[in-house]
Amino acid sequence: MPGSTSSHELDLMSEEIPDIVIGRLPIYLRALNQMAQMGREVTSSRELGEFLGISSAQIRKDLSHFGGFGKQGTGYHVETLRNKLQQILHVDREWPVAIVGAGYLGHALAHYRGFTPRGFRVVAVFDIDPDKIGQKIDGMNVMAVERIAVEIPSHSIQIAMLAVPVEVAQSLANDLIKAGIRGILNYAPINLAVPDGVHVQYIDPVVELQHMTFYLGG
Repeated sequence: MPGSTSSHELDLMSEEIPDIVIGRLPIYLRALNQMAQMGREVTSSRELGEFLGISSAQIRKDLSHFGGFGKQGTGYHVETLRNKLQQILHVDREWPVAIVGAGYLGHALAHYRGFTPRGFRVVAVFDIDPDKIGQKIDGMNVMAVERIAVEIPSHSIQIAMLAVPVEVAQSLANDLIKAGIRGILNYAPINLAVPDGVHVQYIDPVVELQHMTFYLGG
């Protein structure tokens, strides 16, 4: 199909594109989803830039890594660009996700309704606490972490969200990786040691707050 990009080609490109560029693509996709909901059919790098607080030149440079998506003078077709970014990010399909940790954060993640429309579905929840095992969260039974080795491959899960205390985060990450997990969204305030081929994203609210307070002054 003319103009289409194969999954293999996207994988090869991803090895050459700076991670900071990849990190901005979901932000562009979110803006395009909002524009589509507003009934917009066409946009421009300038409009996207004003919408996101990013320069139009940066947006054009980022998108140029993946080919041409717009025409000078006519801009971008919102639906076409949205579909292309979903393909590039591999969210044009649904990814099953596991949550490890059934505390307050794990409950909130399991109940969050924003995952499914964007290509992710929580299918398993694990915990180490015997008092939590067997409880239901959003219709799912909380399973013992000993079940990770069985449940992860049986559900073809490649992504896990780690919402556990720091002292058990590394050992549970090891268990997840042995079971076949290739991507971890880590909420524990610790840098995980993982082998090549496993990608970790860190979510630490304290770090983000400390980043913000720098700009607030004394």
